[in-house]
Amino acid sequence: METAFWSALLVLGYIYAGYPLLIALLAAGRRPGVPAPVELPTVSILIAAYNEQQHIAATLENKLALDYPRDRLEIIVVSDESVDATDTIVRDIAAGADIPVSLYRQQPRQGKTAGLNLIVPHARGDILVFSDANSLYAPDALRRLVANFADPATGYVTGRMVYTNPDGSLVGDGCSSYMKYENLLRGLETRIGSVVGVDGGIDAMRRSLYEPLAADQLPDFVQPLKVVEKGARVAYEPGALLMEPALNHPGSEYTMRVRVGLRALWALYDMRALLNPFRHGLFALQLFSHKLLRYLAFIPLLLALVANLLLLEQGPLYVWLMCGQVVFYLLALGGMLYSGRPGSSLFITLPYYFMLLNVSCMHALWRFLRGEKQPVWKPREG
Repeated sequence: METAFWSALLVLGYIYAGYPLLIALLAAGRRPGVPAPVELPTVSILIAAYNEQQHIAATLENKLALDYPRDRLEIIVVSDESVDATDTIVRDIAAGADIPVSLYRQQPRQGKTAGLNLIVPHARGDILVFSDANSLYAPDALRRLVANFADPATGYVTGRMVYTNPDGSLVGDGCSSYMKYENLLRGLETRIGSVVGVDGGIDAMRRSLYEPLAADQLPDFVQPLKVVEKGARVAYEPGALLMEPALNHPGSEYTMRVRVGLRALWALYDMRALLNPFRHGLFALQLFSHKLLRYLAFIPLLLALVANLLLLEQGPLYVWLMCGQVVFYLLALGGMLYSGRPGSSLFITLPYYFMLLNVSCMHALWRFLRGEKQPVWKPREG
């Protein structure tokens, strides 16, 4: 039982600290430069929307105000059989826009991935930019994002997402801390080759590399993997800033994480050939460590708890370790009870968000093993 306990701790340590340290060591001294673009490419911003009347106007106005040449920009919206005022709002804004704004309607409702498959053939830009219906970009985000394509080896680029309060200030809770951790990893991974995880609200790829996906596949996970499979690289651009409103309802955050986890597990299954280190070398290790092990981290977490309980009679060391685990879970419980309240301390919000992620991954795996898929969903609340 001692072997099981310490092995579980070792795996957890590798997932959350060992892998980042390994990537940091590999990235030491590597700072790949991006050649200055001679000419900005043509860009098509693609937005999939379902019943987004609360957000779509602000999102379109935000994209229309971006600092980018007007003759090199277009916006295409696909309405996934919306039954609210989404379509009307898009048409009204399109009528007064100084760049082309197109609306396509998908019927019957099939989800975001099918919607993107529908509108990509209508895109005229050399670069496709994927935005969520509630994603707000910094004015220079688009320029910073597409500048990376001056490197011919780059096929996909993701920006940096931050969560904001209603007043526009940055959120400082466990969720934002997790995003900072993820962005740190992405920065390191960019320096050694390709990024493993991306933000679906501010992504860009070469139109020539786009590949239609099955409706149940997660586009902001599978498309980057397809790009790597084709021999191009995926890069992270921290200067391309995306602001999204924070989720104030724990239930909404949990539901979203389960859905994303379920689709990510199917993506890993569909793209499992990339886990072969003999064919894909370092990227296979990255995908295994950063994604597969992360989604399964709840297993050593549970093992460490159960094994520790069974080892309490083996000496004071295990008693103290058990006390540490109990305190951590109590802090997570406190974070759940006070989630969303102003001024909540990271001492409770970080353990809570850590547990929310792991419990949602356990739920997602259960659904995956049952063969469930989820191509469509309702817009998130909060």
